[in-house]
Amino acid sequence: MAHDCSSGSAAILHPFDARGVAKRFRHAAIFGALKALNPGETMRFCNDHDPLPLLEQIEQVFGQRVTVRYVARSPGEIVIDFSIT
Repeated sequence: MAHDCSSGSAAILHPFDARGVAKRFRHAAIFGALKALNPGETMRFCNDHDPLPLLEQIEQVFGQRVTVRYVARSPGEIVIDFSIT
């Protein structure tokens, strides 16, 4: 079942489709987007692969301020909600 990068039930959901960002700019763009979120906001991240190294970096930078929840985790379709607390 395909998940739409822009749909969801979070109060304030900001879609971020990493597949449309050049690989050399992705991490900088993702960190910039996360830093722009206010508490209670969520970024819905869509990608074609599971970004495990990125998740480690996010944990190092943001710690407990970012909650990570997989919406979809199948080959070729990764959807993650990053919520700011």
